[in-house]
Amino acid sequence: MVRRPYLCALLFALVYLSVAEAQQYPIMDMIADKLIQKYQQATCEQLWQKKTEKAQPKSQMEQNALQALKNNPQMRTAFINKVAAPIANKMFECGLIP
Repeated sequence: MVRRPYLCALLFALVYLSVAEAQQYPIMDMIADKLIQKYQQATCEQLWQKKTEKAQPKSQMEQNALQALKNNPQMRTAFINKVAAPIANKMFECGLIP
């Protein structure tokens, strides 16, 4: 078996970057985890109902979190990278996206 040191180096770099990113924004991680859990625990019927309801006003905490994401592109990228796949998968399973 031929060893490929560049693959090991790449794997190490990816693991290092993912750990560093997770530690960079601990509050954002907590919010993202809460959002992911909310989607994963919701039934498809609940998600369909939310889609058809009128938008509720956001709390001050939600507004502050959104403002922080708007003001920090790196944090926004980390947030989207974390929540996109789990939420999109749930929405796909429920027929909310094609």
